[in-house]
Amino acid sequence: MVSLAAPFVIATGVAGISEQLYRYAFNRVNKVPETSKEKQKYADAYYGYVDWLRNQPTQAWHLHEDDAARKLAATYLAADVQTTDTVIISHGYKGNGETMANYAKMFHELGYNVLLPDDRAHGRSSGRYITFGWLDRLDYLDWIQRIIKETGRDTRIVLFGVSMGGATVEMMSGEALPEQVRCIIADCGYSSIDDELVYLLKRNFHLPKYPFLPAVNAINRRKQGFSLTQVSSAEQLKHNRRPIFFIHGEKDIFVPAEMLAANYNATQGPKEKWVVKEATHAESFWIDPETYQQHVKQFLDQYLTYRLPKE
Repeated sequence: MVSLAAPFVIATGVAGISEQLYRYAFNRVNKVPETSKEKQKYADAYYGYVDWLRNQPTQAWHLHEDDAARKLAATYLAADVQTTDTVIISHGYKGNGETMANYAKMFHELGYNVLLPDDRAHGRSSGRYITFGWLDRLDYLDWIQRIIKETGRDTRIVLFGVSMGGATVEMMSGEALPEQVRCIIADCGYSSIDDELVYLLKRNFHLPKYPFLPAVNAINRRKQGFSLTQVSSAEQLKHNRRPIFFIHGEKDIFVPAEMLAANYNATQGPKEKWVVKEATHAESFWIDPETYQQHVKQFLDQYLTYRLPKE
């Protein structure tokens, strides 16, 4: 009797823990969590950028506005001097477009129109579950078309993202992007969500990959319809031929340096990387905003005019 009950108890325990892990990692957020302790010293500067954005003449853009389950929202800020150059900025995990206000100001100062989407299950957008960039990459294809419609066929588009947003633009790179998308900048994006979850399971919860990740994956397949093994920046980058600039903190312990190497080695287009000394996860901008902007501008000056070679 005991021998028959033990596997049931173990299985029930694994199922219960896996459900808790799924809710913790994937359920939508309606409030941006507090930042990590090491970034509290940037709080005043961060809220200064947020205040700046809130005082700009922005527009609210939407996709699928009449469908409550699919509605997506974004904030659009036109450049001070009319231009067709536009950047799409992809936010991090449990953030929203507004949390990228510092990058919005940077690109605004560089003369770009700025689009700040809220991903599924974040901010003002609909959705029950976070997709870690996988389904968001398809939503961003629609945002690209909205920009082309708004600014014209001659528009030049830059894709930029940090953390989950970095992985999102990396995953977009493997899609059939229109010629208006000229280049990509990815700051501390993970190589795959499978590898990232394995890493965080061990680091944060002291749990092994098996049996928990397969159980979480099964839950995700049931709820969202895709396998976590599909969610791979490195695999998508194998199809990329556009210029891409990778930025990564030297002391990043949430997305380790091995993931930067995997992404950098995978991409097939022109590529550059900058490892920022002493920076932890998503801290590269905050350590020295001026130097960060200089690196970004240098890359854009070189590649904004880039056109894919004809096959």
